[in-house]
Amino acid sequence: MSALKRYDENFEEQYENVAEREKPHIVRTGMRGTLDKPMRSKFRTAFLLFTVLAMTVTIRSGISASRGYVLVNTQQQAQAIEQENARLRIEIAHLKSPQRIRDIAVKELGMEEPTKVYFGRER
Repeated sequence: MSALKRYDENFEEQYENVAEREKPHIVRTGMRGTLDKPMRSKFRTAFLLFTVLAMTVTIRSGISASRGYVLVNTQQQAQAIEQENARLRIEIAHLKSPQRIRDIAVKELGMEEPTKVYFGRER
């Protein structure tokens, strides 16, 4: 049995020596490996840069969308004002019509329409 024990001890020593030589660069602690600090710092910087860029894109698209809504609202208001302006022009044209003025003069002011109209000519 002592020979078997010696064989087991030699095997364990040889296994430990091989394990020492083939250690990876990442030290394993449990399930996670540890990275060196400069690499971790680079990843953190890259993550922060990506986050800032993503937030910038999101905020700019939100601003563009709100400006688009304001633009559409302003265009609708301008269109409504133009329609009101066209309606008022028609009403002004109706109020300026000679027939309407004649009717008001005769009916409300008691004026009479002349029977003959004379046009004079300068010499």
